[in-house]
Amino acid sequence: MQPKAQDGRYTGRRRVPTPPRSRYAAVVTTAVVGAGVVVLGAGAAAPDSSSGSTDAYSVDAATASVQTVEDRVAAQDRANRAADRAGPASTVEQAAPDVWYLPLRRQYQITTLYEMRWGEMHYGVDLAVPYGTPIYAVHSGTVVLSRYNGGCGNAVEIDHGNNVVTRYCHGSKLLVKEGQHVEAGTPILQAGNTGFSFGDHLHFEVLVNGKATDPIPWMLAHGVDIAKRLEAANGAIIIP
Repeated sequence: MQPKAQDGRYTGRRRVPTPPRSRYAAVVTTAVVGAGVVVLGAGAAAPDSSSGSTDAYSVDAATASVQTVEDRVAAQDRANRAADRAGPASTVEQAAPDVWYLPLRRQYQITTLYEMRWGEMHYGVDLAVPYGTPIYAVHSGTVVLSRYNGGCGNAVEIDHGNNVVTRYCHGSKLLVKEGQHVEAGTPILQAGNTGFSFGDHLHFEVLVNGKATDPIPWMLAHGVDIAKRLEAANGAIIIP
């Protein structure tokens, strides 16, 4: 039963009278024309798909946002990988004062240790690499020798202070000059077969107080594992 006012008049919902057919048709026509104007306006603003550019109107805003973030992450990853491949050039710029590195940045093979060989003492470690492979300073210091040096061939010696000198032999090309200061990771020589040598390689020595010492345990104590090709400076865990 419908509610009534106190004076007996009806107070419930009232049915809206149906507009005349002519008026209904006018309303529908206006809506259609308005929609057409909107579509034409959007078409004018949208880029021409025949131009080869991406149609921004083919995806919704949320999808476009996700794709943008993914593209940025991918680009950053590519940049990081490129930085990783940059190698010693970026390492030199960021080198800490007491950092130590491997003398080679590529794979190498240990061919001779610090040991007796052919009845004589071999005072270093031989690392076989292809001809022309860059050789780097293992630590910052001053170049005290950069020239052809008898059986050592083209050689570089670096004074690191505290009575420690490193020696690099048999190079094909010298890259530094005597008296030059170098940082850890600076290219100093290219590998070769000069002097008393039987193949392209680096002969690497460490001298303490003027006397040669086994470079493998000495470098290991300074955060560089020559045998495993690892460096504490680049996040490796080194166990002396």
